[in-house]
Amino acid sequence: MAQENIFFFVPNLIGYARIVLALLSFYLMPCCPWPAILCYLLSFLLDFFDGHAARAFNQCTKFGAMLDMLTDRCATMCLLVNLSLLYPSYTILFQVSMCLDIASHWLHLHSSTIKGSTSHKTIDLSDNPVLRIYYTPNVLSVMCAGNELFFCLLYLLHHIEEPAAWLYWLQGLCGTIFLLKTGISLVHLITASQNMAALDAAEREQHVKTQ
Repeated sequence: MAQENIFFFVPNLIGYARIVLALLSFYLMPCCPWPAILCYLLSFLLDFFDGHAARAFNQCTKFGAMLDMLTDRCATMCLLVNLSLLYPSYTILFQVSMCLDIASHWLHLHSSTIKGSTSHKTIDLSDNPVLRIYYTPNVLSVMCAGNELFFCLLYLLHHIEEPAAWLYWLQGLCGTIFLLKTGISLVHLITASQNMAALDAAEREQHVKTQ
């Protein structure tokens, strides 16, 4: 039987399309705000399909999980870099947001992968109730969409001369979601750190027993 080519699994192909759309968005951001944000949102929306494709075609892989997570983190990071240029007074806040987002997700994915999980969306050792609720499909979708829309609206509002009042209301709602997600990222970081420490402790105990 021929070996499967992981790189050409359907969810990974969707992941590559997301990367192309994100890169196109970054290229357009300095000059073409509406096409740029359209490409960015299309890349984000495709994230809802790769997981379904992975389950439908029985193509869940560690590579796919990492591709998915890294695409999310890098896309958000690049948007925040652009926002730092548009709102220089708030650069430190964008930097802290980037660091917390990347550190918490990377450590969580790493601890999950060590345990043998094929997805960072699988709850790990701690069985943390906050993360268990967060990773239910509906809550996760709303939180991620609200967070990304908050950043997208910040970008668009800079380019709209007279924004409609409803845009500010929507921005306030998404801003609340952003703050909640930031708090969850902090829980993520603490929980993943505890998980890694627990894995280290278990490995050290096993090493002592085998000596």
